[in-house]
Amino acid sequence: MANVRRKARTVALQALYEFDCVGHDLTSTIQRLSEDQSLLEDAVSFIQELAHGVTDNREEIDSLIHKFAPNFPVAQLSLIDRAILRIAIFEIIFDKKVSVKVAINEAVELAKTFGSSNSPKFINGVLGAINSKMIQK
Repeated sequence: MANVRRKARTVALQALYEFDCVGHDLTSTIQRLSEDQSLLEDAVSFIQELAHGVTDNREEIDSLIHKFAPNFPVAQLSLIDRAILRIAIFEIIFDKKVSVKVAINEAVELAKTFGSSNSPKFINGVLGAINSKMIQK
């Protein structure tokens, strides 16, 4: 199950990246990417939940990124780092279906795979700050 959810997070990341980069329709992008990966309906539902949850809450998510990474303007972040942070923050703050530890770990793993060499440390730092200041009050 964890492997399926990681694949789903990867597809959600790819869909959000494409949406940010070229503005393709999110729903059709998710459909195409899901078919390419031959994912089951549960995984596709999870992808839709993540991707649409991010876009529906993007303003609030971006304000949290700004608050916890003030030296890194959201608009200037790499598209990959920004999408990874958005997914993780959605899961931590809005969705709350997985533990904070799992959400952070999954985000760091995505950063290791798709980000720059500095991405995992940056992603972990921002999400760790959100965890310590908002979750573990």
